[in-house]
Amino acid sequence: MKRLSYSLGALFLSIGLLSAQAPKDAFHFEETKGEYVDLKYGDREVLRFVNKPRDGATKDTHYMSFKPFHQVFDPKTGTVNLSSGAHPLTKDFLFPHHRGIFFGFNKITYGEKQTADIWHGTNNVYSNVDKIVEQKADAKSATQVADISWHGSDGKTFAEETRTVVVPHTTDGTQIDWSTVLTTKLSKVRLDGDPQHAGFHFRANQEVSKNGKEKTYYLRPDGKGKVGETRNWDAKGKDAKTVNLPWNACSFVVADKRYTAVRINHPDNPKETRGSERDYGRFGDYFEYDLTPDHPLKLKYRVWVQEGEMTVEQCEAKAKEFTK
Repeated sequence: MKRLSYSLGALFLSIGLLSAQAPKDAFHFEETKGEYVDLKYGDREVLRFVNKPRDGATKDTHYMSFKPFHQVFDPKTGTVNLSSGAHPLTKDFLFPHHRGIFFGFNKITYGEKQTADIWHGTNNVYSNVDKIVEQKADAKSATQVADISWHGSDGKTFAEETRTVVVPHTTDGTQIDWSTVLTTKLSKVRLDGDPQHAGFHFRANQEVSKNGKEKTYYLRPDGKGKVGETRNWDAKGKDAKTVNLPWNACSFVVADKRYTAVRINHPDNPKETRGSERDYGRFGDYFEYDLTPDHPLKLKYRVWVQEGEMTVEQCEAKAKEFTK
């Protein structure tokens, strides 16, 4: 009888272990508590949500944890991180405040002449993941929803965000549908900045900062740019080719392979948008916005990442799929 009990116990343990294993052909989430949450398809790394709680103990710990962001991995093997992470502020890393797929503004004003720079995290300003309110995953798609608070230099909350990411199963690349709703209880929060330091952006792996001038190029609705060439909105010139772009794509090289990231701007997003590109693989756009209790900010973007190059026609097709 005792032997039978041991046998049954071993059987139930085996069943439990098998059920705890990652499904081979489905999405699932894995959390490294206090650091990040990984989205995997089977054993393949797809996306990482870096939700490390803000640590204000020192200047360095603050810098490494002042905003949440997502990182995307190569779509085939999931072993190559294609986007930049949280790196120390040293000469070894170029602009390490640019982190993966990220969002913020560097010129925020509210209250009695209060200012905040969520983009750089200066003067102890930060945004923090308060709670992951939903995570669901199956063979077809995965969804993650997080509540994020924005804090001024005094530590008080001046805005609150609900950020949602949806990743469907695809076979030829990774599709990330990123959306957010930003609200405030204050009378008004002015969101402003410039193309290089505000809005929704993608930043490629730090390796691209070392090879970008020789290998990175941008693909736009009007065609393929030259290697190392960039376009940036400027208040003096106001180049129309940088305004209200429906999509923009960056082709870069990481670990000796070329990848293309397409960033698609939904037509419902605020206008006018003013674009920025850098040869080290950071690109995106920003807009000005007055946030009030009756005027929340709602945004929708799609990021598509694949191995190899893409054509204008392929990018146009991706944009139409998102906006139809």
